[in-house]
Amino acid sequence: MKKIQTQLDSIAKNLASLVDKIEKISGQVEKDVTPAKKVTARKATARKAPAKKAVGKRTVAKRAPVRKKVTVKKALTGKATVLDKVYDVIARNRSGANIASLKEKTRLGARQLSNALYKLSKKGKIKSKSRGVYIKA
Repeated sequence: MKKIQTQLDSIAKNLASLVDKIEKISGQVEKDVTPAKKVTARKATARKAPAKKAVGKRTVAKRAPVRKKVTVKKALTGKATVLDKVYDVIARNRSGANIASLKEKTRLGARQLSNALYKLSKKGKIKSKSRGVYIKA
């Protein structure tokens, strides 16, 4: 047991000395780097960051994930989407459109029509007048 403890102590000392050497080298690199070469210096320090993090010296802030913008398909392709088709049929009928007329006019299946109605109601474009009858919001 003592043998393992002494080995662990020596490994800890070696790791501490390696961390000190890495910090000295990174400090020298940062001083010697010109503004044009800062990109490579950042990459080098980013690779070394996990070693520092393991010791508990310094943490690196994470960037927020980039979100893609959602575009309207109708504007890009020129064709109406499923939601557009369903909304157009509902908007044309003042008294509301029922499920049967929506299926007939849009030629959609039950599942696809149900999903479209759900999405349009969540967006606030339509609301349910009664069960199975939808009107423009």
